[in-house]
Amino acid sequence: MLLQAGYELTYESTQPTPMLLALSIHSSRAADLVVPDQVTVDPATPICSYYDSFGNLCSRIVVPPGVTRVASNAVVRDHGTRDEVVPAARQTDVQDLPGDTLQFLLPSRYCETDLLGTVAWQKFGGTPPGWTRVQAICDFVHDRIAFDYQQATSTRTAAQAYDERVGVCRDYTHLGIALCRAMNIPARYCTGYLSDIGTPPPWGVPDFAAWFEAYLDGRWYTFDPRNNEPRIGRVLIARGRDAADVPLSHTFGPASMIGFTVWTHEIAGALEATPDDLAGGATDA
Repeated sequence: MLLQAGYELTYESTQPTPMLLALSIHSSRAADLVVPDQVTVDPATPICSYYDSFGNLCSRIVVPPGVTRVASNAVVRDHGTRDEVVPAARQTDVQDLPGDTLQFLLPSRYCETDLLGTVAWQKFGGTPPGWTRVQAICDFVHDRIAFDYQQATSTRTAAQAYDERVGVCRDYTHLGIALCRAMNIPARYCTGYLSDIGTPPPWGVPDFAAWFEAYLDGRWYTFDPRNNEPRIGRVLIARGRDAADVPLSHTFGPASMIGFTVWTHEIAGALEATPDDLAGGATDA
């Protein structure tokens, strides 16, 4: 299938303001891009791109005073199947983990593994190690937190989400990561697009999504405690230790977001369309 995935973000600033953006589809999906997700800025503003220490493609801009629109509209070829489920995937002993996974065992800004270690071992110490244990953590987080956009906050940590029992997808993800790390399972934060394909209506307002990857049996697997079921149409943008590493936008001055629209949907008639047709197609925001 082909997915149309994009966004339009609008900012207002009283002065020239430097900004970092982590909004480009991850390089692991580069071969799937039928129409690239080129970042555009209106009014026209120079863009400088770079790869961060986690391999994410980021952009640097300086927004001028006034209103600035940042947008992109990609077409992505997707396998159209649900997230992989491998119940036999085993947990790797810490001494056998690859060196590059070890940073994803440590506490980070939003994932206080040190504060949640006792809780994790009390609740999951008796579960079979491996996939079953990670899924038990996801089940627990899914039931523990009530989803509520109205109570979203950019500063809520995993420990606070555990205590407050409310949050949005990033809070589910942070708590799942922290509990996995406490059980010696490397876990890393992911952000990206997620379609509603294959889910029953009513659908929520389209948004970027957060989930995590756990390292089991020699590779990384996707887990999503917010939705807690395999989904179709997941497109990675960036990975990091937690949301502090991959904010969609980070401003260095007085710039406020005043508009936010995201879309991820299947393109009808995609088999008959050409790349030029797709690039010029209307979005379903």
